[in-house]
Amino acid sequence: MKTFKTVARDCCAVGLMGICAVASAQNYPAKPVRVIVPFPPAGAADIVARHAANGLSEGFSVQFVVENRGGAAGAIGAEAAARATPDGYTLMITSSSTMSINPHLSARLSFDPISSFTPVGLVGFATNVVAVHPSVPARTVKELIALAKAKPEGISFASNGNGTISHLTGELFMQQAGVKMLHVPYKGASGAVIDVLAGQVTLLFAAYPSIAVQARAGKLRALAVTSLKRMTLAPQLPTIAEAALPGFESNQWWGLYGPVGLPANVVTRLNTELNKVLRSEDLRKKYAVDGIEAAGGTPADLAVYLKTDFDRWAKVVKAAGIKPE
Repeated sequence: MKTFKTVARDCCAVGLMGICAVASAQNYPAKPVRVIVPFPPAGAADIVARHAANGLSEGFSVQFVVENRGGAAGAIGAEAAARATPDGYTLMITSSSTMSINPHLSARLSFDPISSFTPVGLVGFATNVVAVHPSVPARTVKELIALAKAKPEGISFASNGNGTISHLTGELFMQQAGVKMLHVPYKGASGAVIDVLAGQVTLLFAAYPSIAVQARAGKLRALAVTSLKRMTLAPQLPTIAEAALPGFESNQWWGLYGPVGLPANVVTRLNTELNKVLRSEDLRKKYAVDGIEAAGGTPADLAVYLKTDFDRWAKVVKAAGIKPE
């Protein structure tokens, strides 16, 4: 007859099953947790992750350590997170670029954004704004659309680069508005902003913090935001959806994930603590500095949000004729 110790040993030997899995989840976390960010330090994903990880560290009294694993537009870090043991000690905070945009632009990914991960919670989001040079005779989105229709390809828009959220937001705008504009890609936001400021490009879709100073100084004219809700940092700006194109939405967002198979008890504990962190006024103020709004919600909310966003960009990429590389 097996002793209790033998039974316990055999249980643990088979991994995430039965009593051992439940006990492990109840004791979670019992050691430091690694949080992979599949982008270099100092970027938006890194900022979002470090503030959230600090809050989780305080809430659990266990260190949540951010590990930057950049490269291949987020694919390298995401692949590492997908391959990790689903015990809750390797997590990932990543952006919509990794999960709902780049999969349509890359033909060689070893992970599936929907089936390779366990959603934990939506961490935050940031909207873009559409801004024009002051010389442009358009003060509303409707006037901009009318101008673009009157000058097919005579209107140009700058982006942070091919395949970026700013590029695809422009493609989505053209498709929904029924207009054609000339896309001018740059290597990052700074070049795009500089050339719109100089009047060499008509407009751009950009994160609000990157153009806020110029907009307040009258050097750029912000027309609207790309989210469904008005932005807390600039509530005077209408949404594109309310101004001209019902249903228009484009957000950069960040979510907390674990590998597929993460125990339900661990997911629940993480989600509960994450929501506490995201409700704190301290974190909300820190995010606001970079134009980020805290989100929250259930794991199911994140799963639905990802699927909706994933499908949205699949249609945009296909309609724009952008081929995966």
